[in-house]
Formats: sequence, structure tokens, C-alpha cells
Amino acid sequence: MKKLKKEDIKQEVFDLYDAYAHNKLKRREFVEKLSMYAVGGITVPSLMGFLMPNYSDTLLVDPKDPKLKSDYVTYESPKGGGSIKGLLSIPKETKEKLGGIVVVHENRGLNPYIEDTARRAALDGFITLAPDALSPLGGYPGNDDEGRTMQRKRDREEMLEDFIAAYNYLMKHDLSNGKVGVVGFCFGGWISNMMAVRLPELAAAVPFYGRQPQTDIDKINAPLMLQYAGLDTRVNEGWPEYEVELKRYGKDYVAYMYPDVNHGFHNTSTPRYDKPAAELAWQRTMDFFKEKLR
Repeated sequence: MKKLKKEDIKQEVFDLYDAYAHNKLKRREFVEKLSMYAVGGITVPSLMGFLMPNYSDTLLVDPKDPKLKSDYVTYESPKGGGSIKGLLSIPKETKEKLGGIVVVHENRGLNPYIEDTARRAALDGFITLAPDALSPLGGYPGNDDEGRTMQRKRDREEMLEDFIAAYNYLMKHDLSNGKVGVVGFCFGGWISNMMAVRLPELAAAVPFYGRQPQTDIDKINAPLMLQYAGLDTRVNEGWPEYEVELKRYGKDYVAYMYPDVNHGFHNTSTPRYDKPAAELAWQRTMDFFKEKLR
């Protein structure tokens, strides 16, 4: 079987995967449409295997990194899902109070990529909490397809409350310096935008390819760093109007559009990952948080 490379895959295939990953296509439809691109030694199974997440070989931080204390905690979300499980990561050698970051997953629960991202941020000198919005349903099932199905069963506004409760948890943490921000990806990007709308004391927000708020943009106080993928027409269509409103109300924001990369370009586990864009976006994110949360 031919070993696939990113360069072998047509953009239309990535667009199909995006539609499937965001519940626009059922699995059978996705497989049927993929068959159109199974040519020249490329099979549907090889395409499927190439596109699906690979967590075993793509983590950037050892989950047992000796420089971190990284454990699961449970906190209360009375307006959301009740008891919510999350991964709390803290630098071990800290001698001072730290800024906090809520790390918000995509539309499939707290998978290894998001846990890895939370640990990366903690290694840069922050307390991070990565909640699992699937907690009321038993938690992330170990499979993204099942995770997406589960997440569709939860109310979006209630999940927003779960992440607002995570913000409150970090604000009250003994090691918190009282400055808490949020970074989120895909669904988590929308959550990050909405937390900026809902939380006047939020210290900073970094939505990665997240849907934009439709109302109450005037209520945003947090400085924003907005990260967009150039090929992500689905999310990007809402950006021009959002920018008009941010300018209208004089909000503090910076936006980056990374050309020729797909939605999910920061996610190390799939071939949509673009290392140069991801590393640049992450460096900008960490520099932003170091400025705003310390």
C-alpha cells in the first residue's frame, strides 16, 4: 500500500474531512465521497487512516514530564453540567503566583492533543486547566468520532457555563495571581470568544479558528488575539463583520490569518497540521499571555 504524504492529498479531501469533523457529513457519505479520490494506488482505507487522528506519535510533551504536576481534578459547574473533570497542570518549581489559562477543546471532548497543549502552556509558566465538557456523559470516550457524537448531545450554552466555571476555579486557586485567560480551538475558539463577551474580568482570549459572537461585542473587555486559517472559508466568512464591530467599539485585538493552511492547522494529530504556522501561532499566543497574565 502506498504510504501517503500530505502532498498526495487534494485540498478537496481536506475539505471533506472538515465537513465530516464538523457533522456536515455522516460517516457513510464521507466514505462515499472519499472514493472519488481513491486513484493511482490510493485506497479509501489508506485515505481514512491518513486523515484520522494519530495521538500515539504526535504528543509534544511527555505526560509524565518531571517539570510538571499534571493531574485530573473535578470542579463544580452549577449552571452547566454539574461536576466537570479537567486536567490541571502546574509547573513544579514555581515560587510565585502564576497567571492561569483555560484550555478549551474542539467539538469532541478532552482528547490527548488538547491535554498536550495544556501541558505545553504550563511549561511556559502558567497554571492551566483543560476541562472535559463530556464529563456529564462519562467523559471523552477515547475516540474522536464517538466524542463528537456525545458532544452533540450537550447544550452549547451549558457547555459555555462549564468553561466559565473553569475560569472561576483558576481565579480562586491558591497559586493564581488573579489573571486568567483562555485559549480554545474550533468549538473552543467559539467558547473563547464567548467567554470574552461574558466575563468582564477575563485577562486575555486567544480563539483559534473559532466562530464569532453575534451580539454583545460591545461588552468585550479582554484583549483578543484571533488566529485564523487561510483555507478555512467556513469560519472565516464571519470574520469581516466581527472585525467591523471590534473596530466600532474600539476593542483591543490583533488578528492573524495564516495563508494556505487548513482549519485545525495547530492540531498535531492530523495531516491538517502545519508545523511552521502552528509554531508561529503558538509562540505568538504564549508571548501574548506572558504580556497579559503576568
